[in-house]
Amino acid sequence: MLFLLGYTYFHHMNYLTSIGRYAIMIKEVFKKPTKWRIMKSLILKEVDELIFGSLGILIFIAFFMGAVVAIQTALNITSELIPKSLVGFATRQSIILEFAPTFCSIIMAGKVGSYITSSIGSMRVTEQIDALEVMGVNALNYLVFPKIVALCLYPFIISIAMYVGIFGGWMAAVFGGFSTSADFIEGVQLDFIPFHITYAFLKTLVFAFVLATVPSYHGFYMTGGALEVGKASTTSFVWTSVVIIISNYILTQLLLGQ
Repeated sequence: MLFLLGYTYFHHMNYLTSIGRYAIMIKEVFKKPTKWRIMKSLILKEVDELIFGSLGILIFIAFFMGAVVAIQTALNITSELIPKSLVGFATRQSIILEFAPTFCSIIMAGKVGSYITSSIGSMRVTEQIDALEVMGVNALNYLVFPKIVALCLYPFIISIAMYVGIFGGWMAAVFGGFSTSADFIEGVQLDFIPFHITYAFLKTLVFAFVLATVPSYHGFYMTGGALEVGKASTTSFVWTSVVIIISNYILTQLLLGQ
């Protein structure tokens, strides 16, 4: 019993230590900024790697995600009293409210998060971060700030994922014979609430900050060698996903809860 209590206490203290270190890291990121001439090239590099490099996989996932939602909705309409326009309505709501911002962000936690953790972790292992600090450079600002700025464009690719997801649902419904084009479009337009788009983009911005900072934290503060870089990437994916899911719940309660 004492062993169990000690084990629980130790792990709780570890979590609190990590949260405190993460908060300090966020504060340090915005101190002592790197010269704009250097920072500009770093930001453009991160935009290419994190945003444009992820566009293809998100479009692919969103298209088939919308198609699956449309097909499953159509197959579950068993009553003649339920209008066929429900297929378009359910596809729009599912894609805009959850699948595009949240599910795509969890996918990005695997792709982008692992890349960020491994790249920063490799710099830690090869002592490049130590070299930056010896030269008087704020390593956190130099490495993490460009990623935060680049991922401010994250809502842009999520908006494309929303469009492609609904388009995928339309193609699956119409060409699969589950609904007519007119019924699907009527459902997409039915009871549309513009605030849902605002809600989705607000969530996306929060998720973008999480995607930039949580993997950076695991990469920057890792210890060990090449093997530990792989372990840090796995841990980073798990915790980034956990934070995204918890943030999703809190933001949904705050923004949509009555």
